[in-house]
Amino acid sequence: MFTGLVEGQGTVQLLEKNGSSIDLTLKIPELILHEAQIGDSVAINGCCLTVVEIAENSLKFQAGAETLAKTNLGLLTVGDAVNLERPLAANGRLGGHFVQGHVDGVGSIKSIDRDGEWITMWFEVPEALALQMVPKGSVTVDGISLTIVGCEASSFSIALIPHTLEVTTLGQKQVGSIVNIETDILGKYVSKLVPLTLDGINERR
Repeated sequence: MFTGLVEGQGTVQLLEKNGSSIDLTLKIPELILHEAQIGDSVAINGCCLTVVEIAENSLKFQAGAETLAKTNLGLLTVGDAVNLERPLAANGRLGGHFVQGHVDGVGSIKSIDRDGEWITMWFEVPEALALQMVPKGSVTVDGISLTIVGCEASSFSIALIPHTLEVTTLGQKQVGSIVNIETDILGKYVSKLVPLTLDGINERR
């Protein structure tokens, strides 16, 4: 379980194709590297992956076919920056929201509107994901816990403060960039249970 509060950025050092999967080696900030152990989970652009190898300044991960199909990890190239977060400690503060690290799909940046140091971004997403979003609700974009401002049939917007633009990769994105999306787990359960509940009510009438 994660919070969507990015702890730092890693840099892609090496990408090795291994059948339908890839081996991903990232240069890691010391804050995250010094406590890392084989088998640990780390959210990379919001996607939970397992540490399989530790080197002097890097960690190695493996991403399978399903992960590559549902995320933007397969689009990474050497030198790209990624957002990193370790799992929430049992005694830690929940500053963002409950993030599973299970990416639901990808979206693309539709527009970037600047207002001084602030930026409003609109994201195009599949309608099935937009149905699970509400204004002032939470969403995870490339591993970042964000508050939804506007929500339409297949898009949503967020307002980004200068700090978020500085410490995450969103400050480097452009219109058309592909991002990982994880909707709020509460929205997923509601979107599944409400139709079932309504069907049950209608059957009893």
